[in-house]
Amino acid sequence: MKRFAQNLLLLLLLPLLINAQEKVDLEMIYKIKQEGLKNSQIENISFYLTDYSGARLTGSEGIQRSREWIVEEMKEFGLENVRIESFGEFGKGWNNRKSYVALASPYYQPFIGTPKAWTSGTDGLQKAEVVLIRIDEESDLEQYKGKLAGKIVTTDDISEYEVSFDPLAKRYTNEELEEIAMASLPRQRRGDWTEADFARWRKRRQLRNLSNTFFKEEGVLAILTGSGQFGTVRSSGSSYKADDDPGIPEMLLTTEHHGRIVRLLQHDVKVEVEIEIDNEFNTNDTNGYNVIGEIPGTDKELKNEVVMIGAHLDSWLGGTGAADNASGCIVMMEAMRILKAIGVELKRTVKIGLWSGEEQGLYGSRGYVRDYLGDRQTMELKPGHKKFSAYYNVDNGTGKIRGIYLQENDMVRPVFEAWFEPFKDMGASTISIRRTGGTDHLAYDAVGLPGFQFIQDPVEYRRGYHTNMDTYERLLMNDMKHNAVIVAALVYHTAMRDNLLIRKPLPESQEER
Repeated sequence: MKRFAQNLLLLLLLPLLINAQEKVDLEMIYKIKQEGLKNSQIENISFYLTDYSGARLTGSEGIQRSREWIVEEMKEFGLENVRIESFGEFGKGWNNRKSYVALASPYYQPFIGTPKAWTSGTDGLQKAEVVLIRIDEESDLEQYKGKLAGKIVTTDDISEYEVSFDPLAKRYTNEELEEIAMASLPRQRRGDWTEADFARWRKRRQLRNLSNTFFKEEGVLAILTGSGQFGTVRSSGSSYKADDDPGIPEMLLTTEHHGRIVRLLQHDVKVEVEIEIDNEFNTNDTNGYNVIGEIPGTDKELKNEVVMIGAHLDSWLGGTGAADNASGCIVMMEAMRILKAIGVELKRTVKIGLWSGEEQGLYGSRGYVRDYLGDRQTMELKPGHKKFSAYYNVDNGTGKIRGIYLQENDMVRPVFEAWFEPFKDMGASTISIRRTGGTDHLAYDAVGLPGFQFIQDPVEYRRGYHTNMDTYERLLMNDMKHNAVIVAALVYHTAMRDNLLIRKPLPESQEER
């Protein structure tokens, strides 16, 4: 009984003992804070990745403009081996040269709209009648045969606007952070769908494809779709594959303007719309590209081991992708600048990856992982896999980092508890065992490497991301300074640690998802 009690006590104290053994360099944290909070370059980087670059759709001139500026800026910081690097095949390039949409009849009213990415143009300014259609089954198409040539079509699928009495922006309360820190059952994912769910999804996709083919055969001029509300248009895209037909020009309208069209038509009022979309395609180069840079390690034994940080550079169009995700790129670039500016000699090599193609399926980060670390489908590992310590990602907007998601890796909890302790007075100390998804850390997690995303204040992220209002104004400079300091500190401690971070067991090979 005495031995059992001793073992139980040791088990209870083990996390505290590990925590106590984890080194925290408070002098270095002081230097990082001084540089990051007093000599920040956050505002300058923010301007160039938003207003200067414009929208950064993958394959567009905007993202190329941002990559070229980033390369020169990271060289100015003193980073080495800075390069633009292909992750492989993506699809056709696409640039919107002009966009205009307005109600022409029964009266004139300019509308707020954004072209759907990778759709075709209208061959100049056009004015046409709008036809309201409803297609629930393939057989419904027959009633419109011979009636749509030269017309603009729309559906009565409009979002029900609900007045919100919640604040536009918010920060996590202590109670909410405590709840995030608690373990929870995993949410339902696509892999948990029932056969009925898949059947409904397949039917909707098939019906959409059949409808678009039918519209093209019938000579439809353009499609109007409601997306987003309160003056914001939420962007989306058609197929970016090089050989796919770009389809009919499609304009995404804010819900209020689309709803007006629908209600007029439902009351038998004739509606005409003026529309002009000028898009340019590029199929000469169908590859996608990342920006990579590094601070080489200096320790003879550890310099070939790697710590990596990253964020996705690509955005949707309409705005300038400020919160999603220029903010993450800004923070990561600033973290690298801080580490160079304070002149610390890091034991391990620290790399930064700014990815493209994230919005279409994590293409950039998955391509990098495939080329250098391991294939998630076959679990065939590259030599770099065993020398990789951790990847840190920022992609939840401009809000302050309040802690970190462990991706169910219990073994690293004591490490992060120690590393976040000096930031408790900055409101960043929540350690959550939960998994979080939707962005580039998943590319690393999928091959068994420690990949982490931070807990961030939501601010107004859900309201503005992917929209025409995701612009420089969404960026909170002080929050991003706070974030860069924390990232730099975590990177420093990961690079200087005696050992690599402990990994979860290697996952099995997985199908494309």
